Amino acid sequence: MPIPVIHTAIPRRRYQVGPFQAVLLGEVESPDAARYQFILALVRPGETKPDVFVTAEKNPRSRAAEGSHRMRFISDQVEEECGASDAYAQPDAFAEAALAEAARRLGLTGIAPVRVM
Repeated sequence: MPIPVIHTAIPRRRYQVGPFQAVLLGEVESPDAARYQFILALVRPGETKPDVFVTAEKNPRSRAAEGSHRMRFISDQVEEECGASDAYAQPDAFAEAALAEAARRLGLTGIAPVRVM
């Protein structure tokens, strides 16, 4: 599965989710076709680069009725849309939803993310 290509981005928040470190990136510059509003990048224990991503991408006009932004979960094994919402345009709302989605998919249910920055 293709992971997001990030040329530049601004770290906005950092979290600890069980053994994973997560960073919420904003102002993402990417050559990808997707127009990223935010990317939550998760780093596995013992690794230095993320390989799990949850993205907030601007929806095309043809899908605007679903919500202004869609969420996508991306890992080595999976690339899947996880719904759409106008709320994903806001960093706190997206981070909360993205952390919950990541925790669920990574088997970390019942573990509350802790904001570290």
